[in-house]
Amino acid sequence: MGTRPLLNRRLAGMGTTVFAEMSALATATGSINLGQGFPDTDGPEEVREAAVRALREGRGNQYPPGPGVPELRTAIAEHQQRFHGLAYDPDSEVLVTAGATEAIAATLLALLEPGDEVIAFEPFYDSYAACIAMAGATRVPLTLRAPSFRPDLDELRSLITPRTRLLLINTPHNPTGTVLTAEELAAIAELAVEHDLLVATDEVYEHLVFGAAHHPIAALPGMRGRTVSISSAGKTFSFTGWKVGWVTASPDLVAAVRTAKQYLTYVSAGPFQYAVAEALRLPDTYFDTLRADLLRKRDLLVDGLTAAGFRAFTSEGTYFVTTDITPLGEKDGIEFCRALPGRCGVVAIPNAVFYDDVEAGRSLVRFTFCKKDEVLQEAVARLRRL
Repeated sequence: MGTRPLLNRRLAGMGTTVFAEMSALATATGSINLGQGFPDTDGPEEVREAAVRALREGRGNQYPPGPGVPELRTAIAEHQQRFHGLAYDPDSEVLVTAGATEAIAATLLALLEPGDEVIAFEPFYDSYAACIAMAGATRVPLTLRAPSFRPDLDELRSLITPRTRLLLINTPHNPTGTVLTAEELAAIAELAVEHDLLVATDEVYEHLVFGAAHHPIAALPGMRGRTVSISSAGKTFSFTGWKVGWVTASPDLVAAVRTAKQYLTYVSAGPFQYAVAEALRLPDTYFDTLRADLLRKRDLLVDGLTAAGFRAFTSEGTYFVTTDITPLGEKDGIEFCRALPGRCGVVAIPNAVFYDDVEAGRSLVRFTFCKKDEVLQEAVARLRRL
């Protein structure tokens, strides 16, 4: 009872997530939902069948091991080696979580103490703010500003204080679509080593990059032992409802995160863990086709948004496009998004909710393109009515 008022103060003003609000608005108005980022088709049939097979064979129907089933932990380690050249011990350096969201929460709860400071690139995924608050730490935003949305590394250096404990990185970045370059990551790594900082890196869109390359910061000199790398299966394989994520890090960091994680969900998604193990071993052609398909959908949406009068910014990764609504004569993205379903039957997300510096995102609105072609085409046709 004594801790509840403190927790309430930490979370004061957060309320219902914007995703819940906008998805409910889409349902209530029958609008096309280009707000919340989930595909409207399932992923590979062989992966879905792997889950069915696991269910029928009784694999994972009871509590799976706390760190995750060995088959999945081995597949995650193989994935890190195959795509990034990073070697992890599946027994001591891999932890399976209930999606990346739980991985983020467990990491921050495990590694932060009240009074610590966390530097995060804003706009940031809304759970970052909530988890930092629950840990009793303070978020310190480094604002990515339009039109380039690149991090100001001199500003980053200036934000580091004796209380800075952790850098929270998201690349490819939601919602801007920015993919940090090798040079930017090297500079961030140098700062982390110089100031002895931990790094948590959210890489759930690691396979969703267009014309850029994803570089894990854990592979850089001095970073292997201070970095918690987080990813998940939902975005890569289009099974977002399965909620299978993971952490890879040194044994001491994984042990700390596991200590926090065991009091969150304990375990989850038993049969799906076996299916994701098979998914991670799909051939390169699967990942190449996924990128090509999403790139085509991105261009379809960007062309339509531009024709409708939006200013669409380049998305190097993820499945989101950030736009500026000022060319439409609009100024406030929150008001615009709340009115948009009634005006043309489309739902989007206002970027301002991802900022502490609300003015920096006031006129920015995010759309997702992980939808069927015909859905994107209809949404674009409706948006042209604005």
